[in-house]
Amino acid sequence: MEQAHRPDPAAGVGFPERTAFIRRAAARLCLRLGWAPLHEVRLANGRRADILALQPGGGFVCIEVKSGLRDYMADGKWTEYQPFCDQFFFAVDTDFPRGILPSEIGLIVSAGLEAEMLREQLPVRLPAARRKAMLERFAWLAAGRLAALQDPMGVADMALGLNED
Repeated sequence: MEQAHRPDPAAGVGFPERTAFIRRAAARLCLRLGWAPLHEVRLANGRRADILALQPGGGFVCIEVKSGLRDYMADGKWTEYQPFCDQFFFAVDTDFPRGILPSEIGLIVSAGLEAEMLREQLPVRLPAARRKAMLERFAWLAAGRLAALQDPMGVADMALGLNED
């Protein structure tokens, strides 16, 4: 990775900041790969994907950000994301003990503001009905977020599902 020789802006920061750096680097990787990433997307089962990315051809990638060993060990719900994507990845930083991650799952490693895909999960195609529902949800959520950025006072959050809490 190009950024390896530069100081890591995530070094020495706390949990929320480290998570934000890893998520930002993973989203940048998505864009370089031609994927359209959305942050914090609620899935039909109520779980919230850290990043849901739409691939060319309509595939979905779910990326779960793990800021450290404690974060990974405390969260066993990541398997509940897999029925809503064609590929699943963990995104971690260079300090994460990667040997504990399941070898069949995709792996993205960030260094500073850049990330690299080290391992890809073999794609599993979503059923057509779920893919269609997810594609519609993805489009509405992306359009609603863009509209809210362009005109924060003119968009009714509840009508567009932007207030997902």
